Amino acid sequence: MTGDAPLWWEDGALRLLDQTGLPHEVRTLRCGSWEEVADAIRALRVRGAPAIGLAAAYGLVLAAYACGARPPAECLGAVRRAAAVLRTTRPTAVNLGWAIDRMLEVAGACDDAPSLPQRLLDAANALARADLETNRRIGEHGAALLRAGARVLTYCNTGMLATAGYGTAFGVLRSAHEQGRGIHVIACETRPVLQGARLTAWELLRAGIPATLITDNAAGALMQGAGVDTVIVGADRIAANGDVANKVGTYTLAVLARAHGIPFYVAAPLSTVDLATPSGDAIPIEERRPEEILTVGGVPIAPAQIAVRNPAFDITPHTLVTAIITEAGVIRPPYKEGLRRAVPAGAPPVPRPLRSTPRVR
Repeated sequence: MTGDAPLWWEDGALRLLDQTGLPHEVRTLRCGSWEEVADAIRALRVRGAPAIGLAAAYGLVLAAYACGARPPAECLGAVRRAAAVLRTTRPTAVNLGWAIDRMLEVAGACDDAPSLPQRLLDAANALARADLETNRRIGEHGAALLRAGARVLTYCNTGMLATAGYGTAFGVLRSAHEQGRGIHVIACETRPVLQGARLTAWELLRAGIPATLITDNAAGALMQGAGVDTVIVGADRIAANGDVANKVGTYTLAVLARAHGIPFYVAAPLSTVDLATPSGDAIPIEERRPEEILTVGGVPIAPAQIAVRNPAFDITPHTLVTAIITEAGVIRPPYKEGLRRAVPAGAPPVPRPLRSTPRVR
């Protein structure tokens, strides 16, 4: 692990902090091929919308290196084939396709096969640096919404593990804590894979942010007992009308927050906004393996023969969202107009090759 980066380029390969080992084991995974990157994304060894986009970007670098001395057209074809597979690894998160598209633009503009791997590596590093800056801006905008001493409920994992190293919704919490606002975070465990209990709790302790872990089904009781002031979550895709796809259970929290008059904020980069998708009805929802529900930590907890539904995400209607926190500022209803204005003005540009390739830390 390099600093607070969950993924980095080192010695011709992508290194990942293997999130399936946390919180009890901190181990790194070396991906020397784009196929290994695809497998790591599918297996949740790297997860979080921005992070999987970055992982796929580095996967395309590996695809370019594997081309060797083949002609430019063949190299570009190989990169595009790798991109097509990487794009299917997690269908709900739009950042994955966003990052791949930007890498393909760089590849398409390169007519010199020997320089293609370096150009793509420079572009991937540029995306990682841009993500860090974007998240810091999200944190600053979001922290301004929290009063001193606020008790903030969050869900799933949106911290450095899910990004290039700072966090989206977690970045808001981190920024508020660094400003001395005295917040207290309430982290939901996030069944079935327990990203909140395993990952967010680990990050909160590392950051020194006062926090309490609860079961997912305790959220309503805490809200009813006036134990929650604000809810902040991340997003894997935001439709043009403001509907939000996020970890399954987010919709439940939004309904509870509305019932108890609690602000419900979504923190995400503009790269998560998909203006081509009109509403949440058009967002594909990933269905994952039954084993994630039938077992916990490899231990069976239910009859193996029982039928299982395991949607990884749900859709929160825009009518339940108080505001969307982005690097361009806080967007409030009506979202269709606000998002359309923000995305062209604030969307990160296509990464350009740099003269040098510093290690992403």
